[in-house]
Amino acid sequence: MRLLITMTIAMTFVAQLVLAQSDSVFRQAHDVGKGDRSSLDPISQGRVLQVTEKIMNRLARPDSDGLPQPDLATEWYTNKDGTVWTIRLRDGVRFHDGSTFDASDVVYTFNRTLDPATNSPAQSLLKMMTNIDAPDDLTVRFSLKSTFADLPLLLMDPRLRIIPDGSGGKIAQTGIGTGPFMVEKFDPDGITQLVANPDYWEGAPYIERMEIIGVPDSQARLQAFLAGQLDMERGILPLLRRALSKSDRYIIQDIPTGNWSGFVFRTDIAPFTDARVRRAIRLAVDREELLKLALDGGGTISCDTPVAPDDQYRATMSCPQDIGAARALLAEAGYPYGINVDLHISTIDQAWSAMAVAFQQQVAKAGINVNIVKASADGYWTEIWKNKDGFATSWSARPADQVLNEAYHSNANGNESYYRDPNFELMLLAARKELNFEARRHLYIRAQEHLADTSGTLIPFHRSQLVGLSKRVRDLDPVRSDVIRWHMVKLIDHEAEVN
Repeated sequence: MRLLITMTIAMTFVAQLVLAQSDSVFRQAHDVGKGDRSSLDPISQGRVLQVTEKIMNRLARPDSDGLPQPDLATEWYTNKDGTVWTIRLRDGVRFHDGSTFDASDVVYTFNRTLDPATNSPAQSLLKMMTNIDAPDDLTVRFSLKSTFADLPLLLMDPRLRIIPDGSGGKIAQTGIGTGPFMVEKFDPDGITQLVANPDYWEGAPYIERMEIIGVPDSQARLQAFLAGQLDMERGILPLLRRALSKSDRYIIQDIPTGNWSGFVFRTDIAPFTDARVRRAIRLAVDREELLKLALDGGGTISCDTPVAPDDQYRATMSCPQDIGAARALLAEAGYPYGINVDLHISTIDQAWSAMAVAFQQQVAKAGINVNIVKASADGYWTEIWKNKDGFATSWSARPADQVLNEAYHSNANGNESYYRDPNFELMLLAARKELNFEARRHLYIRAQEHLADTSGTLIPFHRSQLVGLSKRVRDLDPVRSDVIRWHMVKLIDHEAEVN
């Protein structure tokens, strides 16, 4: 009865937001997780990814192996010691306001990201840059403090989307970019409306309009999709895979990703200030069981490394459950009778609840008593994330150097566990300076192994992403979960499908 009531409320809530169905409109939801900080500024903590990915381009985007391929840049090369990178830009591209894209826009975008006043979480990616200049209208040059062989990997970051020169003061609302869709109306709590960009440099989109609807609750989003009110839902639980695959109403795409969910314990707050306590928590977890219970096995086991399974720098590690060792570490740290932990979650992510309950049961055997605290989905990322002692987190895929620096460097805004370890940071710095690939790979592996012993983040697995599509969607075929050629996507009506 409780499930039926929840589904009814969810359906009613979404029905109030969704307009009458039109064959020319593509509909998708977002979780409003940034609350009143939601914006179209790609470098802000409140960016609405479901919109920015459709209205703006990067210099480079990942291919099927996660390596950079041209987007607004056409080629790149470095000097012999990897301290100066030259980027050639695409000619003939225009922004939504009609202005011409050129090197000044790239210089502005990157300098704005580096400006401390923006407080962008992407600043930590670019901290090695000392100067950004434009030798001509279609060339940008990045000068670095020291050697960095993998700079093109950072150009794929989804936050480093190029905006017009001087537009920072209004970009949060206008969303002017070079992408296949343009913002007609931005309303993060309601319906954001996008229209096709007829002058898009890769070709005009087939879809005329898009609506991105704010729906905080994951169950409400799912029910809206099942009812045909949404054309796409990225949060399909693996438990629903078999049922939905048998229906002719849906298309289910199974995409391996570097996305991960986990639990964070702040290393600046006792008892998590002691690395032995943090290690004990990880040892008490049965990751295979956790993956099965939370995602029906839809993922890849991770031994607390955020680096994606298909990343060239991924460390291969083993992390079996060991209750005895966990108890011994807690006793050694001064907690022979165990510890009490508050773990904050919300309904933003459908898997968090199942993960939390399974985690609670597993670690109890080691004397770790977990109290699950359910928080509101609306504003979770601004009120709970980074603010509580223990909380759930989710990250999208990033290249190894990027995620290791952004999630664990002491100066990074994304350092959600408040982790501080000079030895770890020295490993990352050495890896950036190393031009030899195998030597560089060894350093990144060492850094991941160090995290597995000392970090404050439990990362039990990387997730496969199940994307649900309505039957009228065609040619939505992402190379990876973070790369969709939106201008190629089509919608068909029921009659066209039958005929």
